[in-house]
Amino acid sequence: GAGLVVGTAAEAASRFLADVTGSSGSGSGSATDDASLPRPPSHSVATSDANADRLAETLCRMRGAALKIGQMLSIQDESQLPPPLVRALERVRGRADAMPRYQLESQLEKELGEGWRDMLAEFEDLPFAAASIGQVHRARIRSAGDGDAGKVAMKVQYPGVAESIDSDLNNLTMLLGATGLAPPGLFLDRVVEVGRAELKAECDYRREKENQTKFKKLVEEDEELARDRLFVPGVIEDLTTERVLTSEFAPGGTVDKVANLDQAERNRIGRAVLKLTVKELFVWRFMQTDPNWGNFLYDVGTGTTSLIDFGAAREYSKEFVDGYLKIVWANAQRDERTLMDESLKLGFLTGEENGIMRNAHKMSGFTVGEPFATSEPYDFRRSNITARISEHGSVFLQHRLTPPPEEVYTLHRKLAGAYNLCIKLGAVVRCRDLLEEVMDDYAFDE
Repeated sequence: GAGLVVGTAAEAASRFLADVTGSSGSGSGSATDDASLPRPPSHSVATSDANADRLAETLCRMRGAALKIGQMLSIQDESQLPPPLVRALERVRGRADAMPRYQLESQLEKELGEGWRDMLAEFEDLPFAAASIGQVHRARIRSAGDGDAGKVAMKVQYPGVAESIDSDLNNLTMLLGATGLAPPGLFLDRVVEVGRAELKAECDYRREKENQTKFKKLVEEDEELARDRLFVPGVIEDLTTERVLTSEFAPGGTVDKVANLDQAERNRIGRAVLKLTVKELFVWRFMQTDPNWGNFLYDVGTGTTSLIDFGAAREYSKEFVDGYLKIVWANAQRDERTLMDESLKLGFLTGEENGIMRNAHKMSGFTVGEPFATSEPYDFRRSNITARISEHGSVFLQHRLTPPPEEVYTLHRKLAGAYNLCIKLGAVVRCRDLLEEVMDDYAFDE
């Protein structure tokens, strides 16, 4: 933190001198001489390369709230952020420091008891994955015999994360405000508010156990998803507490790494993920909202896609889903009147927006609805859909009068993740029939 403050001060001083002397740091001149020359757009002093690097390092060392908000910001419309910040947030998204071994031992002993190692045939002290509030270790339970049977993944929460959420978020909000990291149109206060509630829920691994068990049952009872070879690992109850979650080990690599598979298989995976996303929201009203590609593990040998990490799973009210489905269908049909009417009802718009904002809202919605607007297979990679959505997003940052509904922060994060996964796969997918099936069977409350 101190390095960031010092770096920001130094950068501010440098720019102040440049403004006074009319110099860019070399040569000479006067303010009068340069007054008529166009200047490049100047971002906050905190967004220089050096300070972005310092900020990334600070966030990566901090656990829980700071890293979570960094991740949330990094999945916003990055095309509207200064390039140094995009690079810094990418580092935040991809890295978290592991806890020291003594800390790991202490946390496991506190949660599982002094003889916790006796419950296991094997335990790898080095984590193979780390996230915002915990790290994951390979292990094998004793009762399962030899071989692959009994392999488990143990997620261990960083000590003190849950207790420090409020103070960390308050400090981070001040830091972000001072550095000018988040554009005003992102409504940082609302992002922090949503992140606070989400983090507190995610810190209770008993709640995540219930989410995972519920999700496993829903997937297993759905014949279509079973044919799509989607799998949710079971939870090991005896090795799960509020701060430790143990699940069956899910083999495979992250699904974004399967670009070398044939086109038909990539199409199948992409359609399966989109089908799952549609069912989660419009059929179950219960969604795993973390779009991290690491939460979809593909096993080349069996063609199975395992779904993991249910800390961010949440339910949506029937009232919200009713309105949101009307918006999605209006986007697919390019029905401007219904889109605008339902957007007002759900709180996306206030009714006082100018024409620029209203048009951006409409065109952004129609663009998002493109995959569902045609009965033909949709080529996600060639569509350039994310770049075109970003063009409208830049208008939101300038003209939006209200933050979106609370539900949208998690929902749109998941939908963006599903689209980006299809882009990464190079999937060409028929999508409209997935939405048509929902509309045929859906019962709206009037």
